[in-house]
Amino acid sequence: MSTINAPRWNLATIYPSFDSAEYKNDIETLKEKVAILLKTLEEPLPISASELLAIIKSFDSVTEIAINLRTYAHATYTTDTRNARALTEINTIESARLPLGKAMVMFRKMIAEKKEEVLKLIDSDTSLKDYGFFLTETIERANFQMSTELEDLANDLLRSGGDAWERLHSAISSTVQGIWDKGSGETKTVVALRDLAHDSDRNIREKAYNAELSAWKTVEIPLAASLNGVKGTAITLDVRRGWKTKAGEYAALQKSAFQSRISEKTLHALISSIEASLPIFRRYLKIKAHLLGIPVCAFYDIFAPVENNIEKKWTWEESCNFIEQQFSLFDSGMGTFARHAFEFSWLDAEIREGKIGGAYCTGFPLKGEARILCNFDGSFDAVSTVAHELGHAWHHEMLKDTPISLSQYPMTLAETASIFAQTLVFEGALKNASSTERLSLIEKDLKSSCQVIVDILSRFYFEKAVFERRSTSELSPKEFCDLMLDAQKKTYGDALDPALLHQYMWAAKSHYYRPALGFYNYPYAFGLLFSLGLYAKSPSAESYRTLLKLTGRTTAEKVASSAGFDIENECFWQDGLSIIAKKVEELSILAGL
Repeated sequence: MSTINAPRWNLATIYPSFDSAEYKNDIETLKEKVAILLKTLEEPLPISASELLAIIKSFDSVTEIAINLRTYAHATYTTDTRNARALTEINTIESARLPLGKAMVMFRKMIAEKKEEVLKLIDSDTSLKDYGFFLTETIERANFQMSTELEDLANDLLRSGGDAWERLHSAISSTVQGIWDKGSGETKTVVALRDLAHDSDRNIREKAYNAELSAWKTVEIPLAASLNGVKGTAITLDVRRGWKTKAGEYAALQKSAFQSRISEKTLHALISSIEASLPIFRRYLKIKAHLLGIPVCAFYDIFAPVENNIEKKWTWEESCNFIEQQFSLFDSGMGTFARHAFEFSWLDAEIREGKIGGAYCTGFPLKGEARILCNFDGSFDAVSTVAHELGHAWHHEMLKDTPISLSQYPMTLAETASIFAQTLVFEGALKNASSTERLSLIEKDLKSSCQVIVDILSRFYFEKAVFERRSTSELSPKEFCDLMLDAQKKTYGDALDPALLHQYMWAAKSHYYRPALGFYNYPYAFGLLFSLGLYAKSPSAESYRTLLKLTGRTTAEKVASSAGFDIENECFWQDGLSIIAKKVEELSILAGL
């Protein structure tokens, strides 16, 4: 199988089609079960262990159906954003699952009002032991919700508000094209243009960069409207739900830390450690400039190959075999799982017009299966991305038989699983590498780390600035560009040419456009550094499986503690960054500096 024949996924095992009996039956079942759950919650109930368990299990059952349906429609849409039927079905599903949000609001309110009784039951009744964290977190979430009527209205309006803005971004970003050849009129999508950032020819990279920026310029007005709409929605709802500005931070950041199940102390330790590490990464980028034979890197040089400007191209088959082999060396079950995903078409890796850029992994709880979207171009980075997303899928696999209420893990721990899998593949490639290959691999790894630490910090700075400014007024495209350039200058410093940065990164990254999920950035840095610390301890396959199974049942601090880590202490994060610093030192030696 060649690179250009990278596969499309098969969704038929989830549902044969939107018109299938299975799909239509699940839509009706969702409506019926939500109606029954609402009726149960509307009636006064005695607080007992059996009643609580019955309600939790009802939520689990209906949530599984809702996730299965929504994920199927979303997966169909993201591989073809011009699919009008998929968009219609997304709206149909959102309408059907809307009362589920109301039911959860009612449940939170009910147990928060009887907090003391519920807490006593958790302590005294063994049948509730596994659900202790879920119930206490649910009580805490009740502190950050409006009345049932307002929450119901907010969820209903979200479909034509924040969520609609997010869909607009997906539709535009997956189809917008830049002019590649003025003479022939040839165009390329921005996804294809961004892929050319990996090209060995600097002239090609520069041409693609300029074409990409020009393409984003043509759609900056609707994308700025979209981002203003998403962040405006988030700010309004966050404030009304009681998320307050605290200690100079913004309401959205306080909410994000809660969603990530980390303390503010952990977040501060992580960000402070990253800020202190910036000189390490700036040194790396200066070494890269030396290897490329240029005085300083431009933004379009960040992803450039350095091994004599020639990068090995991987076929899809080679990638699959290598990933399976490296996973198997750590855990034979993990390797078998990867092979199953490849053979049963769980991955959509083909680059094509209408498909969104980037990559993601998503799970279908009713089938106990995952699906992975990526854009495979034959580079080692693309191989790493496949491994990264399979790490998410393995995480899903470890939790597929666990009730939804005990398996919903935060972004921080989700990224730990994916980056750990990515590390297995990198270390496997490094073992038998020649000195030239070793230089290339270490540089690629540092390139990835630089993105996850430095670029992520720039995105973090940008988003904080956007929330601050958006709270008083809408921002123009130029203001978004200026904020992005300022964030990149603060983080990359003198390691990048200040005249050749990427002011439209706010348009290129879909993470900013999720109304319910602000600051979808620092969890990647958390995941990288936590996984480096975990890998350095050489965990057994069994202990790693145990850790993954714990991720939906407690805070990130307690999951880390189970592995012997104190993530509220800056020393932990500094230890992870010191591993990266050693790689920079080795790269310098290999580069002859």
